[in-house]
Amino acid sequence: MTETAQITRALSKDPCSHKETWWWNEEIAEAAREKKKKYGNWKKDKLTEAWKEYKKIRQNAKRVTSLAKGKKQKECASNLSDPKHQNEIFPIPKQQGLLANC
Repeated sequence: MTETAQITRALSKDPCSHKETWWWNEEIAEAAREKKKKYGNWKKDKLTEAWKEYKKIRQNAKRVTSLAKGKKQKECASNLSDPKHQNEIFPIPKQQGLLANC
């Protein structure tokens, strides 16, 4: 009975509780810091020039994030054909013991 409760509890958890940013890197972190800095400048000054700077940095941060995600997804997709990396497809359910019978 406790085993069933553990499985049910694991399945009913919010999927975001195991979410990880596997695509995050230093370039994205730098873009996020710069965006946050420009946002603070705009909030403090309320100038249109500051807003334009923030808007440009925000677009750059989105671009950097999108490129990093795409690059990492291609890297992960190319690794799926390698038998050594095939176990990385479902790491969380295996850690929780949900796919023990599969």
